[in-house]
Amino acid sequence: MENTYDFNGPKIDLPNASVVLVLGIISIFGCCCLGIVGIACAIIALILAKSATDLYISDPEKYTENSYKNMNTGKICAWIGLVLSTIHIVRLIWLLATIGFANLTNVSTIFDRFGIPIPH
Repeated sequence: MENTYDFNGPKIDLPNASVVLVLGIISIFGCCCLGIVGIACAIIALILAKSATDLYISDPEKYTENSYKNMNTGKICAWIGLVLSTIHIVRLIWLLATIGFANLTNVSTIFDRFGIPIPH
């Protein structure tokens, strides 16, 4: 395949580099929304980051280094958001399994279950 890019011309940004960064940051904060928003944003960011990385590796002279760094930062944020969201979902499943959905709204039952003295 012949490369038709003009190396003397200006470099362009990686496609979706900013989107990966924004989705990575949203995935960290999205772990608070039952973890589902965080996992969805993280997975989308990681898929977009994979395609952007492949583009950069195939022709690094064509793209700016700053956009590659933004994409890498977004990928790191997406991994952090994915881990935090997964931990949050596992914690919610454990909480529902040990306490039950009906008792989840009753604070005194939760304190009794875990042996915590009820504050007065």
